[in-house]
Amino acid sequence: MSETGHEVKNLKRVGGVICLDFANTVNHRRAEEYEEVLRDYEDLVVWSGHAGILTKRQTEALLRGASLKPAEAKRAYTRAIELREGLYRTFSAWSRGCPVDPIDLDRLNAVLSTALGHLRLESRNGGFAWAWHGVDEELNLPAWIVARSAAELLSSDRLPSVHECAGDNCGWVFLDVSRNHSRRWCDMADCGNRAKARRHYARKRGPTAANG
Repeated sequence: MSETGHEVKNLKRVGGVICLDFANTVNHRRAEEYEEVLRDYEDLVVWSGHAGILTKRQTEALLRGASLKPAEAKRAYTRAIELREGLYRTFSAWSRGCPVDPIDLDRLNAVLSTALGHLRLESRNGGFAWAWHGVDEELNLPAWIVARSAAELLSSDRLPSVHECAGDNCGWVFLDVSRNHSRRWCDMADCGNRAKARRHYARKRGPTAANG
């Protein structure tokens, strides 16, 4: 695991849905130099396990598989990051009322075309549910799960609730489930408080600045 392993496990998940949390695995996205949280395939798997999209058994199997097939793991990592960047651009554009790039949608569909072939309906608790089959050692599994989450969100009535944080250089996206749909920040404790502090400072120095 890379030196960011501790950060991977402690990265806040404020998106409200797994595909948005995955898009947020970059810090200070709108800054000139953003910070990549997922530095390698192991980071991707550790984050996926921490986020609850992989079971402990799946996490261990993928880490073991990556150690045995490093080249394949690197390719799976690259594909996952390409998917993440396309999803971020898609949800960011949507939240700003801008057109979505067809290339990004094509990339998502390409992942889905493979991923959905591993889903099966099964009986569960007196009903039926989707379940993944034969994927515990499939190195692309994290990307497949994220792609399915993204497809479900993009085709749902929750899509209008996707917003991008108004914080400077943040760029995190989230599902606004507040009562009046007025959430502006990824986290009030972070970007929200910083914005509040800047407004307070500006008010205090306003008259002085005007006289200067």
